[in-house]
Amino acid sequence: MNYAQIRQYDVANGPGIRCTFFVTGCSLNCKNCFNKEYQDPNFGEKWTDTQTNQVIDYLNQEEIDGLTILGGEPFESCDDLIEIVGKIRENTNKSIWIFSGYTYETLSQKQNCKKLLDMCDVLVDGRFVEELKDLRLKFRGSSNQRLIDLNKTTMDDIILVDENKL
Repeated sequence: MNYAQIRQYDVANGPGIRCTFFVTGCSLNCKNCFNKEYQDPNFGEKWTDTQTNQVIDYLNQEEIDGLTILGGEPFESCDDLIEIVGKIRENTNKSIWIFSGYTYETLSQKQNCKKLLDMCDVLVDGRFVEELKDLRLKFRGSSNQRLIDLNKTTMDDIILVDENKL
């Protein structure tokens, strides 16, 4: 898996101060994607244990509230992320948010994607849709995208994050 960047401090992609990293590779090609160059899976650098350990170190800082994984499309690197997020979970108890252009319904039907979802706390799902762009939304770009509480959601009942508590 390649990645484009790791941010030690990010306040735009989830509540509080978060560590974020952006994987590369995305086949969705959403109109007006804000990370067009990250669609190329060969863009960026190869992820190694060094980056995993760096993220763990960041997350173990008291001021960091959690981790957010973006892209590209993280679920197109699902197998690698299962291993990486597993190591992160073993070494920190911070919340993990993950973004995807795919919907929860689609991801939860695929075994490895479901395994990665089970390791995360919040999924921001759905393609960015230019016609539904809304700058007033928290942590997403278009009104079709959802903030899903993965700890409360079941296959039969999708529970959204209460945005008033963010």
